[in-house]
Amino acid sequence: MEVQKLEISITTEYIKLDQLLKFAQIADSGAMAKEMIADGIISVNGGVCLMRGKKIRPGDTVFADFEDEAFEITVE
Repeated sequence: MEVQKLEISITTEYIKLDQLLKFAQIADSGAMAKEMIADGIISVNGGVCLMRGKKIRPGDTVFADFEDEAFEITVE
């Protein structure tokens, strides 16, 4: 499986994890983002994250692995 690497630039101090998944177009909706996080398929900086409101800051890396697709998002 090939990992799709995305770089997302933010102009604020942080972006919440569920909002990042929607912004990166990995989740179609907030409900889908919430479900992905609850299912434990999202990791932040190498550790599984179950908090949809987790603050993602520049330098953080988010990894999503689902439905035969994998995404690595680097926040700048």
